Amino acid sequence: MTDRIPAIVNVASGTADEARKVLEEGERFVVHAVQPDAIAEEVKALVRSGAKRILVSGGDGTIATAATVLMETQTELAILPGGTLNHFARDLGVSTEPAEALRLAAEGSCRDADVGRVNGSIFLNTSSVGAYVRFVRIRERLEHRFGYRFASFIAALRILLQNRLIAVELEVDGKQRIYRTPLVFIGVGERELQLPTLGSRVVNGKRGLHVMIVQGRTRARLLALALAAVSRGVKSVARTPEFDSFLVDRCRITVRRPQLVAVDGELVSMTSTLDYELLRDALCVVSPPRDSEELVSATDGRDAAGKSS
Repeated sequence: MTDRIPAIVNVASGTADEARKVLEEGERFVVHAVQPDAIAEEVKALVRSGAKRILVSGGDGTIATAATVLMETQTELAILPGGTLNHFARDLGVSTEPAEALRLAAEGSCRDADVGRVNGSIFLNTSSVGAYVRFVRIRERLEHRFGYRFASFIAALRILLQNRLIAVELEVDGKQRIYRTPLVFIGVGERELQLPTLGSRVVNGKRGLHVMIVQGRTRARLLALALAAVSRGVKSVARTPEFDSFLVDRCRITVRRPQLVAVDGELVSMTSTLDYELLRDALCVVSPPRDSEELVSATDGRDAAGKSS
């Protein structure tokens, strides 16, 4: 590519200054420093100006904002990871080392990636209803005092002790299931709960929306399930009656009242009916070739845990 690539930097990101510095050192990129609420409009303006590739620097939320716009265009998305976890970039094999990420952004080729959608909101990694929403709210209140990791630990402990259940009706392939559960988790691509890859995509896993539901009613049983999942993996707990796991292209979740839904870690207010769907190959992302990565394979599957759906 001979033209300089526009590079959007989320100025609210903790790595914004570092990102601007490395981007401005070379001649391959033109920096656009943007406030978080202006990212979508900036991406639209760059697309209208004829940009064939746009680099976005920031965390998963920033990337998802840009992706929502770029899905409707032919413009390619390149990533300079700048968040705390950078799940999407890591899943695609994009290095979190700035020099390597920028080399790929300038010289690499584009391949299609799946994304999820719930009631019109795009998510690249995960969405959830129930306990995780409360976890995020508690963590955000504590983070400025204790830091991200310790605040996350405290929040997780509080959620486990509270053990609040919600009534959920799940529709998969036309079949309805009723649950009383603390948590419904949905990931793009097959996911694993086993440490150290907690919540990450399964290497060479199946495509689809991975829906996981916990049904344990007591704190002791929930703790046992959690320990089993992180120590032995999803397949170990999937054999118990308290845990259901499905890989699907779409599903509907109905709750009794409107909910705050976690979408890639951001909380979004939604109606009591949540329509989830997988958008296959919806986004063109600059990333390493498939044959050089340990990524999601093209093998389709209906049920990650071996259960009939």
